[in-house]
Amino acid sequence: MNPTATTLTVHTDAGPLALPAGATLADAVHALWPAPDADTRSVATAVNGCFVPREARATHLLHEGDHVLCFSPITGG
Repeated sequence: MNPTATTLTVHTDAGPLALPAGATLADAVHALWPAPDADTRSVATAVNGCFVPREARATHLLHEGDHVLCFSPITGG
């Protein structure tokens, strides 16, 4: 990773997403759901195949090339 880079690109279902260097998973979720009234509490997230709980999104730093997945959790039995 370039230490002077000002942006990073992550991969999402919607395609590549450019974010400022130092962006968190919460930043990515807000970029994918930009409406001010968007309710992202019902969205589950994973980075590079590992689940990231909602309360950890704001501190989960993203890195160049990470794969970010946002999905609706499924329950049932």
